[in-house]
Amino acid sequence: MKKNTHRVKNSISRQIAATFIILLAALLVMNMIFNYCFLGKFYQHKLQKSLISVYREVNENVTNSGISDKLYSSEFAEECDANNINLVILDSNFQTVLGQSDIMMGRLFGYITNLEHDDAKVLRRTDNYTIQLKTDQVMNMEYLEMWGQLDNSYYFLMRIPMASVRLSSSISNEFSLYISLLAAVISIFLVNWLSERIAKPIRELSYLSKRMANLDFDAKYVSGGDNEIGRLGENFNQMSKTLETTISRLKSANYELQRDIEQKNKNEQMKNEFIANVSHELKTPLALISGYAEGLKDCVNDDPESRDYYCDVIIDESAKMTSMVRKLLTLNELEYGRDKIELKRFDLAQLVRNKVEASRILAQGKEAQITYYGPEELHAWGDEFKVEEILTNYISNAINHVEGEKKISVNCEVRGGKVRTSVYNTGRQIPEEDLDRIWDKFFKVDKAHSREYGGSGVGLSIVKTIMDSFRQKYGVKNHEDGVEFWFELDVAEGELIDEEKEM
Repeated sequence: MKKNTHRVKNSISRQIAATFIILLAALLVMNMIFNYCFLGKFYQHKLQKSLISVYREVNENVTNSGISDKLYSSEFAEECDANNINLVILDSNFQTVLGQSDIMMGRLFGYITNLEHDDAKVLRRTDNYTIQLKTDQVMNMEYLEMWGQLDNSYYFLMRIPMASVRLSSSISNEFSLYISLLAAVISIFLVNWLSERIAKPIRELSYLSKRMANLDFDAKYVSGGDNEIGRLGENFNQMSKTLETTISRLKSANYELQRDIEQKNKNEQMKNEFIANVSHELKTPLALISGYAEGLKDCVNDDPESRDYYCDVIIDESAKMTSMVRKLLTLNELEYGRDKIELKRFDLAQLVRNKVEASRILAQGKEAQITYYGPEELHAWGDEFKVEEILTNYISNAINHVEGEKKISVNCEVRGGKVRTSVYNTGRQIPEEDLDRIWDKFFKVDKAHSREYGGSGVGLSIVKTIMDSFRQKYGVKNHEDGVEFWFELDVAEGELIDEEKEM
């Protein structure tokens, strides 16, 4: 549980989301700080520019001959109203030329004659005008003022009340705060969605690399994409394919090397045993063939039916000898290591199903029912041709020895990294003292029964040799109403992952 919690805390999606959220929070805090600290000054600077702009326009339209009609126009009045500017102009005799505010005219007269106390905060001063912040004690209001002398020696005073500016600044700050909070909420959702979208293919690659580490080469990157992650996924897929081929070759080379080392020490002993066993097994059919052939030559029975019988015995024994020789040659090649084993990943379930279907006619000839129990698809490591040889011997034995209910079942089951394939038939049990000996060459539990169907005692030896070369387990087990033969192979890692999910 702690491990999973640690993974969640360290997930890249959470890290991306946390980074974006922290960055967003920092930007919002900085925005609010700048608004509260500098928005008022920014407004003030913009208002100064508005005053200077109006001053230049007034200066251009006031001459010695009088005031231009433009200053009386509605456009000029709208410009002043838009910037909340109050304007008053006095001529050189201190007579009102433009404007109707007695307070402003008195204030301007005081500035010109220096009667007004200089308690204003000067923001800018030139030869023609002064811009200042002034608190009107009578009105109890703060103004941004601009006063001075025009080019024609007229005097002017413009003022903007700062109360409206500060109110606008406050409203703007409050509005910005609400917008920032709304943007923060929306951004959090967007950041979570974006981080999840970025992290999803990365998590897929992580899972893919884990499966590849477990030698599961069915794992493929499927999210696609033309970006760096997509190209990385394609490289993973190519690497998976290359690794599967390489590991398959390495497994085959490793098994071959181990087999060669072991077989080198057994060759001489196997040679001697082979000669002795072949001599023993061929003695009986050769004696029969020789005896019946001599009988034919000496005309022991002259009737055609007897001669046909003698010929049938000779042909039958010859066929059994041919089958035994073929199996002995196969066994000899396996034991001497001349039959190359190629370990590959193949679909064991499909191979078993095909073998069961191919054996169904033989089973019906024995009035037996053969059935497969297992998954539709199950991959394992092994030499597919050799595994088919094992199945052929197991199923052939089952068909030849089936009795009682005459049922044969073939099963495939995954058990902790191995897949066990078993062939069970109803019938007589194998004596306990013979369970370990049945794998020896030429050993027969029931010699009479074996000769009846042509058994040579070599089939299970072939199974033993193949399974020893695979370095895998195999065996036989008695049941109350029959016998079960089984063998194991390494299951592909992809099947292990599926098994863990089901558990």
